[in-house]
This record gives sequence, structure tokens and C-alpha cells, in this order.
Amino acid sequence: MPEPTLLVLDTDPSPRLGRLTGRATVRYTDEAGLAARLPEADVLLVWDFTSDAVRAAWPGDGPRPAWVHTASAGVDRLLCPELTASDTVVTNARGIFERPIAEYVTGLVLAFAKDLPGTLELQRRRLWRHRESTQLAGSRAVVVGAGPIGREITRLLIALGVQVALVGRRARRTIHAMADLDRLVSLADWVICAAPLTESTRGMFDARFFGLMQPSARFINVGRAPMVVEDDLVAALRKRWIAGAALDVFEQEPLGPQSPLWDVPDLIVSPHMSGDAAGWRDRLGEQFVEMYERWAAGEPLPNVVDKQHGYVPGTDPGE
Repeated sequence: MPEPTLLVLDTDPSPRLGRLTGRATVRYTDEAGLAARLPEADVLLVWDFTSDAVRAAWPGDGPRPAWVHTASAGVDRLLCPELTASDTVVTNARGIFERPIAEYVTGLVLAFAKDLPGTLELQRRRLWRHRESTQLAGSRAVVVGAGPIGREITRLLIALGVQVALVGRRARRTIHAMADLDRLVSLADWVICAAPLTESTRGMFDARFFGLMQPSARFINVGRAPMVVEDDLVAALRKRWIAGAALDVFEQEPLGPQSPLWDVPDLIVSPHMSGDAAGWRDRLGEQFVEMYERWAAGEPLPNVVDKQHGYVPGTDPGE
């Protein structure tokens, strides 16, 4: 029986797939060659998860892989109508990024509360200026997105004494429904986006939304950039509708040096790094190899994406 063909949409550094020697014929492609090589693949590993090449190439002629795995949490850059309607199984890297992202968000919340940006700027200017900081315990946060990333963020914030309302697509047990979001946001000190990008979440953080927030509140996005109307957020910060914001994802990445976002007051800009703790690429590669071994043995795959909804369903009803 011939070895299955594993096609890797590659980027540097390449995944370490030595354990698959003798169990898969591994071939590599870049964006330009993907469409021509898709028909020969049994499995597609989307190692270059910042690429839109799969969405562009999938509707072409010929057979398609039975399984597509993306080395990312989000699948919005992958799915197209033809892939969604197909029998191809799509999986993601659930389990790799939750803790690092939650730690990053917690660090941002602490930085805002204790005015670390202000301290660093005053140190740079050699100014001794005493200020008061905010106590986190007793403050209120709304975390939008009740998947594993949102739940881990919630867990760490609760450990700091923050009162957290977790908001998901539907109400269930300790999770609020989207219908409760406006009311919760109007009372929150921290609003954190950790939701997947879907048609219902695209552009949801807009001028109306920022107008609901308290003037002392801060907004953090570690979800997907198209969920935020960037111009509306900039206007809200410039008009002092809200006290601050932090973005780790952007409509255009990398953010060019001429982008006005660099100079927006009280905005922390980071280069899409919230989940990238040291060794993350190795962990992604190890996860895929373990999943490939399960697939080759005919065992059920973990992290199977509901292609209609655009994320991996959880264990709670309605998630």
C-alpha cells in the first residue's frame, strides 16, 4: 500500500516531521504552487497559517485532500464555500495557544492598571512623578468568546480578583449570551475579545459598541482583526470615549511604519505575538505529528472544526 501524500503549505522555519519518515510522502509547496499540487495530496498541513492560498486554490479542478490541518486557532483564512461543503475534515491547533494568550492578556490588564506604559515613558524622560494606580481586585471584565482561549483568560483574571462575565454565542451555565453583551459592557472596566471570526462577529466592535463602554474602560483584542472597526476604535480613543486599548491583530499585517495606529494615544500595539511563547513552533509540529499518527491508524481526530460555524465545538451544549 503506498504511503499517504502529505502536502505542506510551507513557511520558514519548516515543521519538524522526521517522525513521519516511512509513513508519509512529504511534499512542500509555496502559495504559487498550491493549486497545482492539491490534487495529489491526501493530507494538507497549512503551516503558513497567515496565507489565504487555500481559500483561493480549493475551488479548482481535481481531487482534494481528505484532511486539512491548520497550525493556528482560527480557520477564517482557510474556509471557502467549496471547502465548507466538502467531506474534507478540517482541524486546528486547539490546545497550543490558550495559556500563552491568557498570560499575555493578563499582562496587558496589569500594565494598564498599574500604568506601566506611563512609568516607562516618565523614566525615559527622567521625570519623577508620583501617581495612583488601579486595584484589579473587584474590577469587572467582559470576555467575548467562550472557547478555550476565553475560558483560560477568565480563569487567570478571576485568580487576580477580577469579576468576569464570559460571553458566548448562547447562554449556558456560567456563560452569558450575546444578547447580554451591551448591558455587561456598560458596567465593565475591561473588555476582551477572544472570539472567532464569523459573519456574526465581523465588525461587531464599532462606534456604537465603544460608545457603550465606560470612559475609564479599556479594550483588548487577541481575537481576529476584522471583528474591530479600526477607524471607530481610533476615534473612540482620540475622543476619550474609552481610556485605552491594546491590539495584537490588525487588518493589515505587518503594520506599516506609516500607519496612524502607531501614534494613537493610549493604544498598545503588538505584532500578533500574544500566543507565541518560546517553543511554540515545535509544539505545533509535535501536535500535528501526533494527529497524523491517529489519522493513519484510523482513529478519530481531535480538534475537528465545525465548518458551518468556523470553530471547534466545545463540550457544553450550544458551544
